[in-house]
Amino acid sequence: MRAWPSPDVPTLPVAGPPVAVHDTPSGGLVTTTPDGAARMYVCGITPYDATHLGHANTYVAFDLLNRAWRNAGHEVTYVQNVTDVDDPLLERATKVHVDWVELAERETELFRQDMTALRVLPPAHYIGAVESIPLVIELIKRLEEAGSVYRVEDDLYFSVTADPAFGAESGWTRETMLEIFPERGGDPDRPGKKDPLDCVVWRGEREGEPSWDSPWGPGRPGWHVECTAIAQEHLGGAFDVQGGGSDLVFPHHEMCAGHAQVAVPGTAFAQIYSHGGMVGYDGEKMSKSRGNLVFVSALRNSDVDPMAIRLALMRHHYRADWEWVDDELWTAVDDLDRWRRALSLGAGAPAAPVVTEVLAALANDLDAPTAVAAIDRWVASTLGTDGLADTSDPDAAVQVLAVLDAALGLAV
Repeated sequence: MRAWPSPDVPTLPVAGPPVAVHDTPSGGLVTTTPDGAARMYVCGITPYDATHLGHANTYVAFDLLNRAWRNAGHEVTYVQNVTDVDDPLLERATKVHVDWVELAERETELFRQDMTALRVLPPAHYIGAVESIPLVIELIKRLEEAGSVYRVEDDLYFSVTADPAFGAESGWTRETMLEIFPERGGDPDRPGKKDPLDCVVWRGEREGEPSWDSPWGPGRPGWHVECTAIAQEHLGGAFDVQGGGSDLVFPHHEMCAGHAQVAVPGTAFAQIYSHGGMVGYDGEKMSKSRGNLVFVSALRNSDVDPMAIRLALMRHHYRADWEWVDDELWTAVDDLDRWRRALSLGAGAPAAPVVTEVLAALANDLDAPTAVAAIDRWVASTLGTDGLADTSDPDAAVQVLAVLDAALGLAV
């Protein structure tokens, strides 16, 4: 599957510091130590509707990590999936009387356009669930050889107890897992399961649903095993960062880790599990099930500058849960106008301290709000809104434009 085009990104004359990000299992900051290219997997969309701001918040956040690594001198291998066959997609296609393949292709293309507009760097490998089926089958075979797969009717399940480390990624109690599991696609009450938390790795064929041949009969992959197979194929074991929203901590990332660690004993799935916060709207988490969505494409089509959307998102720390308020977008539009006036002068307040502050902030757990505040201060000094205008650095605008682009992804 093709990704979206990559924007041109300037190379900065100074290197950023080593990058530390929050690790969910340990609950603290961990400095990444890539051996060769930095390796990152960020879970992608299920394309049954358009990209909303909750999605955008996640992908902009991990785009900051991608850029921070590059500015620290690392090459980056970034992998993302598209769950282009799954229950929500099939249900949506049936409800709106559209072929499921057509729906998936249309919404995936819209996602590409949104990511292009937001200047998110594309993954090196952008893999759909359907094209990953051979990888999934090979992974299930390895799990079967390890004795961790069993059949319930036409479905295959993974035994979570096969992984001695199960639960370490989320740190959740079994009671909490059992409470959340059915809300996020699990089926703890299904008769015949060895453990209520066991998850499907191969879903046997159902009437009216797409299916593919396998050694266990026709069917399709489970959600978690799809991401595990793609990540292992393109990143190998113990890759640097597994990223996604905090709603993926359990069961998705926990199950992915379990699959990988049983298939390749002694090797962790990822070194760091990092999760972004949830974006709310009208008092609740923004989600398709609640219908309280603000779509990136709708904002773009109403002539809103995509850079204002990106800036509004970056005013919040990526790990924070927060509420989208329309006024924040219009504030970001005004901020960009003010920044552009300052940058149009060419000369400005000294840029070197600003470049250093921005790179340091993003290397410290992707602290975009602190980085943006440094730009605000430079603009205020340059325009004189905090006193006398400072235009002592003749090349300031060039340097600030470069760090805005390379580190924050803003083309101003």
